[in-house]
Amino acid sequence: MNFTKLQAAGNDFVLVETSQMQRDWSQLAIAMCDRHFGIGADGLLLLLPSDTADFRMRVFNPDGFEAEACGNGLRCLAEYVVDKGLLSRKFEEAGEILVETMAGIRRIKLRKARGKLIKIQVGMGVPKFGAEDIPVVIGQGAVDIKSMLSYRITIAGKELLLNLVSMGNPHAVYFWQRPVSDFPLSRLGPEVERHKIFPNRTNFEVANVISRQQIEARVWERGVGETLACGSGACAVAVAAQRHGYIDNKVDIKLPGGILGVEWDGVGEVFLSGPAEIVFTGEWQIKT
Repeated sequence: MNFTKLQAAGNDFVLVETSQMQRDWSQLAIAMCDRHFGIGADGLLLLLPSDTADFRMRVFNPDGFEAEACGNGLRCLAEYVVDKGLLSRKFEEAGEILVETMAGIRRIKLRKARGKLIKIQVGMGVPKFGAEDIPVVIGQGAVDIKSMLSYRITIAGKELLLNLVSMGNPHAVYFWQRPVSDFPLSRLGPEVERHKIFPNRTNFEVANVISRQQIEARVWERGVGETLACGSGACAVAVAAQRHGYIDNKVDIKLPGGILGVEWDGVGEVFLSGPAEIVFTGEWQIKT
């Protein structure tokens, strides 16, 4: 099976172009993403045909769990289809493609200069704060946005004020007033991910607001662990920060693997931009 390794701000993926739906992709993701016995990646991307968009993308985490959305994965997919010449002239001229995901159809805008792709911007959808959308189980009755942006939990004796938001997948953002490198993410990340209030587990971000235009962050991804970057996580951080009035409509999220740009008008869709590149290609031996 042919594969392509890509990375977006250090968030790396193995991409397989296929029309095959019946393989055990969860088990393949576990094997292929293993950094010692496999190729090594933060996730397996499947590029598939779609009846409702230009392409369809499925995402499997290294633990075999299928994720609903992945911003960096979408940008890697866009880099791949442009590099492989999979876009028709119509879509090349329009400068955008539509990709079907579990979280809905995502629009990707492409900008070229001298025949080279220089910017990939993904429409990540409208953030949601409903308990059933995240999802989160925090008691009976109606829950408003304010409570979702100030939900207090205690993990290993440490009190965390979480900001809960869905970007098509669940996120819990914690604002920290010290360098994020000081935060014990490897110890607390797994505890937040698997906290009982998150029936589908959650992604966890710790963020430090540097200015109204820049935030420093680290991410513990559900089913992966700490990653160098996370597109939907960067969007969740920006949304929560803007809801609190910490930032303007455009912000750079500085992650260990690089900088991701996020734009949000406070009402509609969130837009994510950043780098993506092909690292290498190869063949994976299917064991029978």
